[in-house]
Amino acid sequence: MPGKSQFPPLISPLPREARGVVQELSQTQTTPQLETTPQPAAQELDLKPEIIENSPVLQRWLKKVPNVLQEIRHEPSFRTRVRLGYSQFPSTGQAGGFNVGVEDVFIGRTGLTVSGDYQRSFNGERESFGTDLRYYVFPLGSYVNVAPQVGYRNLTTGNFSTDGVNVGARLMLALSRTGAADVSLTQSFVSPGSRDEVGMTTLSFGYAVTQNLRLSTDIQKQNSREDKDSRVGIVLEWMP
Repeated sequence: MPGKSQFPPLISPLPREARGVVQELSQTQTTPQLETTPQPAAQELDLKPEIIENSPVLQRWLKKVPNVLQEIRHEPSFRTRVRLGYSQFPSTGQAGGFNVGVEDVFIGRTGLTVSGDYQRSFNGERESFGTDLRYYVFPLGSYVNVAPQVGYRNLTTGNFSTDGVNVGARLMLALSRTGAADVSLTQSFVSPGSRDEVGMTTLSFGYAVTQNLRLSTDIQKQNSREDKDSRVGIVLEWMP
């Protein structure tokens, strides 16, 4: 049986009785067989029905032996997220606000994604919106990935405002290939090289509470010649 890294974390390991079955199924994928050799079928297995019912991995392998290498290259270890949450702006008198957005909408079966967001404080002193195009360098199934990004961003903090090209990079740590948990760190620069350049650092943690819903925490720092600002967000994410 291939190494454990083929299967997503957070799924309980196969029972001892089922491991030999998966090995046999895997060998039918890689070892030449005569056409007359029958494929193992669920009804031919000497396993208790509850073992099959309680093992999504075994059910999947019984239905069709997956091409693990193909999945690693093309099946993302993280998922698209639609986001809605509450923001706190500690550097702006602890003002409250909101944030909405979408993260990593995949373009085909490539490493190219589109993201966009909007943030605003209720008192109107803080506002930020923009969109980014990212290209994930490593195979999408990797647990660690890096993506350069380029886009546009508009920022307003009190009397200071700037907008322009937003360039940077993101480090993604996918703790589970099911999208159940991940950590990302993004560093970017708005209007780089200009007098109004702003550096933005964003650290985000996400953890699933159901198959399609996650809770996420954002910690963001903004550095400009005018001031240093911060934002903390609690976000509900829906994964289509």
